[in-house]
Amino acid sequence: MSNMAASQPPVGPDEQAALWCIRFADGHLNGAEQNEFDLWLAADPAHGKAFEEAVAIWQGIDMVADTPEMIGFRAEAVEGLRRVNARRWAPDLSRRWRWSGALAACLALFLLVGTWLLNDPTRSYETGIGERRVVMLEDGTRLTLDGATRVDVRMDRDQRRLKLVAGRALFDVAHDPLRPLSVLARNRLTIATGTSFSVELLPRQMRVVLYEGKVEVLAQAAGPHRLLGPGDSSGGTVIAALVPGHELVASTEGRATRIDATEATRSQTWETGVLSFDGEPLAIAVERMNRDAKDKLVIADASIADFPISGVFTAGDVEAFVEGASALYPIAVVREPGQLVLKRETGVKKMPDNR
Repeated sequence: MSNMAASQPPVGPDEQAALWCIRFADGHLNGAEQNEFDLWLAADPAHGKAFEEAVAIWQGIDMVADTPEMIGFRAEAVEGLRRVNARRWAPDLSRRWRWSGALAACLALFLLVGTWLLNDPTRSYETGIGERRVVMLEDGTRLTLDGATRVDVRMDRDQRRLKLVAGRALFDVAHDPLRPLSVLARNRLTIATGTSFSVELLPRQMRVVLYEGKVEVLAQAAGPHRLLGPGDSSGGTVIAALVPGHELVASTEGRATRIDATEATRSQTWETGVLSFDGEPLAIAVERMNRDAKDKLVIADASIADFPISGVFTAGDVEAFVEGASALYPIAVVREPGQLVLKRETGVKKMPDNR
């Protein structure tokens, strides 16, 4: 048995593999150490597997190398191992305790990285029905979430990747030309460096309203969410470059897109709990009302889905909404537990105003 082995308490293959991995990272092994490592590998097939797993974790350390916890643990582990190696041949009754300290530091390092690798660094921010929320991200970007909205956020050293999973959100982006920010909404990617815009998911379409700065919207290529700089279309086809005061309406099922002029003050009323509609199809208006409604609106007749809706409503006030819609159009309301079902009213000559 080697002097090193004699001076350390018994440890399992995973712990031994972690120590060997750190020793390799600290520098090349000399001939005796390399021979000791070879003998350790040959002693048990489990040692090789444990070492491969330790190497994978060690490589993952580079992904979080700049975090304060990682800097401290990594330095402590390597320094502890150096102290042990420096005293490995010296007679010292306390070297067992020194080895235990180095082992503890090594294992703490691997536990931290292993936990990080097992947990997705993406953070999710969401709101419930009728709730609105403002979130400040670590880079200074501010998110304003509408009701029933979820945004997933991943901040890396060279990229800021966000994903709108549901609902609508306003993004006031902190300027950082070296780290463009992207928002993925289904298969549409909006890219900015520093600007103010909102992204909304609706049935079969997404919408982007630009308030300040500039953004590009791409048809996202198949595969994982890739972050691209403005002007870089290598991951998808640019379908629009917006200027302030305009809204992009893009199908998420086909190629149909359009850009309309929009009033910034009207398009932002949802932040204060007021919904303003200007000729929006009934289906879109219902989708937005439902983000705040306890009793959901359900369109049971496709023939009424395109009725244009105009007016200003308090978010969540479905009673006032259906009263106004049914006064203008042949819409019957059937009340059921937890929902209001909208159907076409028969025998009524009232027709929608499509102006």
